[in-house]
Amino acid sequence: MPHKTFLLFITPSLAAMLLFIALPLISIAYQSLFMEPRKSVIAVEACDPFGCRVESRIDTKALDQSHGRAPEGRFNALGTYFNSSHLASADIARIWSQSPGVSSAARQVLELPMYRALAFTLVYTFAVTPLAILLGFAIATAANTLPSYLRGTITYLTLLPMIVPSVLGALVLFWMIDSRGVIGSLVAYCLDRPNLSLKTSPVFTWMTLLVYGIWQSAPYAFVILFAGLQSVPKETLESAMIDGASRWQRLRHVVLPHLRPLVTFLTVIGVMDNFRVFEGIIGFNAAANASSVSLLIFQDLRSGDAPLFGSAAASSIMTIACIAILLVPSMVTNWRSFKFNA
Repeated sequence: MPHKTFLLFITPSLAAMLLFIALPLISIAYQSLFMEPRKSVIAVEACDPFGCRVESRIDTKALDQSHGRAPEGRFNALGTYFNSSHLASADIARIWSQSPGVSSAARQVLELPMYRALAFTLVYTFAVTPLAILLGFAIATAANTLPSYLRGTITYLTLLPMIVPSVLGALVLFWMIDSRGVIGSLVAYCLDRPNLSLKTSPVFTWMTLLVYGIWQSAPYAFVILFAGLQSVPKETLESAMIDGASRWQRLRHVVLPHLRPLVTFLTVIGVMDNFRVFEGIIGFNAAANASSVSLLIFQDLRSGDAPLFGSAAASSIMTIACIAILLVPSMVTNWRSFKFNA
């Protein structure tokens, strides 16, 4: 293809990426260098039918005027990244200097907001991503062996989690684990603990969120892998059968190598999607027992009288950086395979 034709072909895509991806990222990175303007508190007399009293309120007029002079707020450089709500460098230094042991210090660090959210986010990402792919592959393999007239029904039933809205699916499971729900009452009966509440247990909350994440992500993996199974060369499978290869050997040496690029693709998409876990925590009302980086961003934007745009922007940039770091191994593997094939 001539270079001029290629440039004309790719220019609209580059323009869209610049407008909808690059510029917003630059804007967020710039906003993360600023913090909210100082809030002045004034005494206001509030009267009601029962009398008058003096209340302390934020001077919103002065706040609006400060925003008019500097809409982005006060310049803070990288201070937002290292404050107590994010990397908490000063808090970690204090904990390590005063803690009697490494395990005690680690527990205290994990109680800090960002590290608590990061811990659950990483556990969720590394648990849900592979298990969803494995479940999707198992369903795809089983559906591939069924007669053609049954495949449509199985495919439709498997895709139900993708049809049901995420928040609605979370609410259904939330009601099921209630003490009066099917799962909650069954677990309480099996453990002989009638007053057991799964919603108040951090362990059960994490397990429920992981199950929800696998249930939500597995259908997408099933669709991709089921389509990939249809493209496996039948001649190669027949040759393996003639040579006496068992079903497991055919799966290991023929099917899995053929599906490897799709598995890599699903891993990349799964890491990017699962690291942004948010709907499940909101749907389960589980913020007391589980937190995520996306939830911190949501809380910053819903904070008090004025949204914490600088804090939310810093959390967003850190989220992008963490996802990029997690994707490095798969990118390196892809690069090496393409280089080898070339």
